Amino acid sequence: MGFLSSNRSGTTGRFLYSSRIGILIAAIGLAMMGFGICRGEMAAVMEKAINICLECIGIG
Repeated sequence: MGFLSSNRSGTTGRFLYSSRIGILIAAIGLAMMGFGICRGEMAAVMEKAINICLECIGIG
């Protein structure tokens, strides 16, 4: 019985830990996106995306 109860708490602990890691990674990603937008990288990415789309359909 002792083994089963410790296994359950270990699984819960890992779930909470992995959830916190996911939130941390998402927050870091959002911060990096904000930094890129402030630097004006969004316009460069959009221009490249438009060029790729136009090349794919044969216009550009």
